[in-house]
Amino acid sequence: MPKIHAATVADHRTQQRSALLDAARELLAEGDASKVTFAAVARRTGLARNSVYKYFPDRQHLLTEVVREAAPRWTERIHAALAAAGDSPEERVAAYVTAQLEMVRDGEHRIARATADDQDAAALRAGADEAHRALLDPLVGALRDLGDDAPLITARLLQGFVNAATSALEGGADYDVVNDRAVRLAVAALGGVSHP
Repeated sequence: MPKIHAATVADHRTQQRSALLDAARELLAEGDASKVTFAAVARRTGLARNSVYKYFPDRQHLLTEVVREAAPRWTERIHAALAAAGDSPEERVAAYVTAQLEMVRDGEHRIARATADDQDAAALRAGADEAHRALLDPLVGALRDLGDDAPLITARLLQGFVNAATSALEGGADYDVVNDRAVRLAVAALGGVSHP
């Protein structure tokens, strides 16, 4: 019987699952989903390859769970940035854009954008779509405060600035230049939706 390094079997299983997700996330952050094999994940955690199947039925479940598990961390980072920005909706929108672009700069976005085949891409996209929906919530709140009568639509359109800025950063553009321009465009766009 394997050694258990936790207070209970349930705690041990939670620790093992977390270690497997961490290993998969590290491999994804290197930019290639094809490197996330059960053998590679097992090697990084010191487990036998067949042990990975006790936690995840296949690679797609593992990849989807890595992105879903990262989503709360991304959302917390956005909420913290907006809380620190102050009460002005314009400042909160600027903080929203900057927080996301900082995550791109820091490599967090590579997890969801890792090069993958069609099946892997679908699994990663499923987790990323859920994360993006959660990320829009604080922006929708800032737009409501501004008096926007269709804040979800506006949030999705403003997210387009962030997506374009992300592509620019991934293409090698300077972070400070891209962030400054994306923030200015997003804040300037608010003039079209605010009500006196």
